[in-house]
Amino acid sequence: MHFLGIDWVGVNAENGRKLVLSLVFIAVVVGGGMGLRALVGLVLTRTDHSTLQTKFWTRQGISLLAAVLLVLGLLSIWFNDPARLATAFGLLSAGLAFALQQVITSLAGYFVILRGSTFTVGDRITMGGVRGDVLRLGFIQTTIMEMGQPPAVQGSSPAMWVRSRQFTGRIVTVSNAQIFSEPVFNYTRDFPFIWEEMAIPITYESDRLKVEAIMLAAARRHALDATAMAGEAKARLQDRFGVEPVDLEPRVFFRITDNWLELTVRFILGTHQIRGAKDAMSREILAGLDDAGIGIASATYDIVGLPPVELAGRRRMGRAAASSETAE
Repeated sequence: MHFLGIDWVGVNAENGRKLVLSLVFIAVVVGGGMGLRALVGLVLTRTDHSTLQTKFWTRQGISLLAAVLLVLGLLSIWFNDPARLATAFGLLSAGLAFALQQVITSLAGYFVILRGSTFTVGDRITMGGVRGDVLRLGFIQTTIMEMGQPPAVQGSSPAMWVRSRQFTGRIVTVSNAQIFSEPVFNYTRDFPFIWEEMAIPITYESDRLKVEAIMLAAARRHALDATAMAGEAKARLQDRFGVEPVDLEPRVFFRITDNWLELTVRFILGTHQIRGAKDAMSREILAGLDDAGIGIASATYDIVGLPPVELAGRRRMGRAAASSETAE
């Protein structure tokens, strides 16, 4: 092809036409996808959870459809001969399999996440060592709003300075390939509630029934009311996990230890209500224990006896004084 006084190697009239057609096709598909996503944002303006879910999946479907159209359209433009298409596809597959292993695995992870309903936007998950709420699910990476870790795993990597399930402010991207190598913990899938426990140690001389009543009263006041839970959620819980309705009510368990009696109250909460509810319960339980004159047990040591102690310095002084009197 001769243009502007230059002989363009490898470019002829047919290739030039395909190139122009490809650029126009890409512009139409990309522009149409952006327009459709913008239209979805204008139509779905509510900020409740269900609307956000619908908006995300509609945009995700548009992006996926645009990607499929681009691939099929470009292949149709450049490889209209089946023989050439098979050869090119074989070479391309071999090159991609060698150079883009992680990318291909991440893309496969994306479709596994969609097909298996592993999680969706808004779910609280732990993936690749990161716990938080899913902000975005891309073809290659998942974007998570990171949250703190409980004290039991404060020393895990990466280091965490927030001691409970509240956001740290960091936005973390995790490769979708992680679902093939590590478990994914979902706190909201199928049943958007979680069981929690609070343990209080008391001495064996304390009024354990009074402490149990205080803990149950706090749990019933601040935990989730099982009677107010949606009947559909309870039915799904019982069908999928075999949990009886009695397990939804707060309950106190006793555990005997060498040093104290440990009372643990078990209750159920929404996944985004835990720290606030436990804070309110802790304040109320402490106030109730103070009113009842009951203290929280701690590790102590009782000294029951001491061996005889003799001061060597005074003994020597006594002997010196006795020798002086004898000399006189």
